[in-house]
Amino acid sequence: MSAFGQGRAGSGDNGLANAVAEKLRSMIPAAGAMAYPFLLDAFHLAVSPAAGPMSFGRLVLAALCLLAATAAPLPGLACAYWMTKAEPSSFELRARRLAYLSIAAPPLFVLTGVGLGLLHIPVSDELVWVAGWAAAWLYVLLGGEQERPAGSAAIAPSIAKWRVTHGIAAAVILLYVVFHLTNHLLGLLGPDVHAAVMKMGRTVYRSSLVEPILVGLMLFQVAVGVRLAWRWSSQPADAYRVFQIGSGVYLAAFIVTHLNSALVSARAVHHIDTNWAWASGAQTGLIHDAWSIRLVPHYALGVFFVLAHLTSGLRGVLIAHDVATTAANRIWAAGLAMGGLVAIAIMSGLSGARI
Repeated sequence: MSAFGQGRAGSGDNGLANAVAEKLRSMIPAAGAMAYPFLLDAFHLAVSPAAGPMSFGRLVLAALCLLAATAAPLPGLACAYWMTKAEPSSFELRARRLAYLSIAAPPLFVLTGVGLGLLHIPVSDELVWVAGWAAAWLYVLLGGEQERPAGSAAIAPSIAKWRVTHGIAAAVILLYVVFHLTNHLLGLLGPDVHAAVMKMGRTVYRSSLVEPILVGLMLFQVAVGVRLAWRWSSQPADAYRVFQIGSGVYLAAFIVTHLNSALVSARAVHHIDTNWAWASGAQTGLIHDAWSIRLVPHYALGVFFVLAHLTSGLRGVLIAHDVATTAANRIWAAGLAMGGLVAIAIMSGLSGARI
């Protein structure tokens, strides 16, 4: 039994107290997601020129706020792991899935802002954001306490087939991902170098033949990934599987958000070239713009999770082919470290750093 499920083991006053504690724990992911945009607001206030000369205290405050915002997926990952249980109740399963969803707070907040703009809805995105997470938490609370039967093993083969298909499609998309990340890393050499490489790449990935296939594969990955995450989220999982599911949920939200921002909002509606200036928030920049600061965690975690998720898949393949678990785990850890370094390098370039 997980720590999250132990609340039902008590009786009387202790049982009631444990039940209340269980309900409160279920709020942690939603509360963390609700706080996300306000951490970004606090960062912007700390670095805003309107607040006067930058002091050491404001610099520390800004760094802590941005670090906390970038760490937004951690409570969701931790809660998803704590909530694992073989036969969860409806409430427990809803709570765990909400925890997984909260991992994707950064791209979902970007999607909220861009979506409201495209729909010309003059409502604060933060108000819509808080209301949406509050509604999600209420949905969790309405879940019943009766245990659900364990999932049938009969559907495992079909899930396994989808998993293999997901991996094959990922191998194809990896070609584009490697080029795209390399192109962004070259931004450290300057926008002109980035633009020259991007121009060459666009002759391939924006061609009338390749682009529809690439977009279709991306959306296919989202659909299959969501299906797999939904299935696996109801099953017991170790920390590696929880991370794989959580990183996949983030990437699903990131892909949908990025396609909406780049293809729909920028290219189709506003006829903006999605070049370095668009990505880096020129002229104000990502750091000093009140709206664009949300793109910093969004982009950074997108880079980290795409590499980490691929490494998680590789770990599973290695273990399935009789590679020692210890060796596979070391490769996984190295992949996460590489993902973090690449994310820092790309965001440094987008924020103005040059080598």
